Amino acid sequence: MQVIDLTHTIKQGMPVFPGTEPPRLDPASTFEKDGFRETLITMYSHTGTHMDAPAHVRADGITLDKFPAHKFVGKAIVVDCSDLDEGDTIGISYINKYKNIIDDAEFVLFKTGWDKYLDTEKYYGKFPVIDDEVADYLINSNKKGIGLDVISIEDIDSEKLPLHHKVLKNNLVIIENLCNLDQIGDGLFTFCALPLKFINSDGASVRAVAILD
Repeated sequence: MQVIDLTHTIKQGMPVFPGTEPPRLDPASTFEKDGFRETLITMYSHTGTHMDAPAHVRADGITLDKFPAHKFVGKAIVVDCSDLDEGDTIGISYINKYKNIIDDAEFVLFKTGWDKYLDTEKYYGKFPVIDDEVADYLINSNKKGIGLDVISIEDIDSEKLPLHHKVLKNNLVIIENLCNLDQIGDGLFTFCALPLKFINSDGASVRAVAILD
């Protein structure tokens, strides 16, 4: 069994969605003063590799703590979109390349390669995003969720977030800011993205991993 970490490390000053504050990790207790270490962590619920709940954009949406734990684990496939460039769209043709096995996946993860730009301005620019037809496929095929190695499933300048509304209305979850999808290959594998469980969670940071047999 091989376990591949798909999670960016949360650290002081790391890139976050424009308009939010980066996380802070402050020493609360130290060996020298207290005989043990403890850290005070201050961050937004959508920091780093994280999961969006339906409650993120919908007043009537379910929060992550209300989902059963099996919602966050399942068979997944990585769809290779690494040939796309700035401003390009992930269309249904990318889904169709995997038509023999993608219907058996519970999570669809889109690999654009954008994770390598995490500490650059390009990460917040015109990264590839899914289109409506892809969103409709994910909904109609009863997936548990969608994951990407970019900061959002839609354009960073989008104000009304129509794709978020469409996907989350149907109780899928969205995992954003994944990494290392290039290490997995093109077959089915077990995907785990377990969010921090806190009450009324509109979203939460996750530790996402791929488990390969």
